[in-house]
Amino acid sequence: MYRFSIDGEEWLLRFSSTLSIGEEEKQAILLLLLHIGEDLAHFSHGDAFIMFTKKIGAVIFGVERIPSFILTISNIIPEENWYMEDSSVK
Repeated sequence: MYRFSIDGEEWLLRFSSTLSIGEEEKQAILLLLLHIGEDLAHFSHGDAFIMFTKKIGAVIFGVERIPSFILTISNIIPEENWYMEDSSVK
């Protein structure tokens, strides 16, 4: 679990117990969160969002605001497991 502050709000970043992720990846995710910064203020309690990174994959976050500001990473999906709709197929 990590603590960080953005725009005066103290946040906790936690990882689902089902995830197996190294410290280097955790640090990279935290730095990405600090980069999006104030955009976190736009998410309501119960919202979710995805952050895409080439190195780690699609990182899925759940947002809690009650009783504290908590972001929970519920899953990480590597890029090789992404399936995209091909817009050229009709």
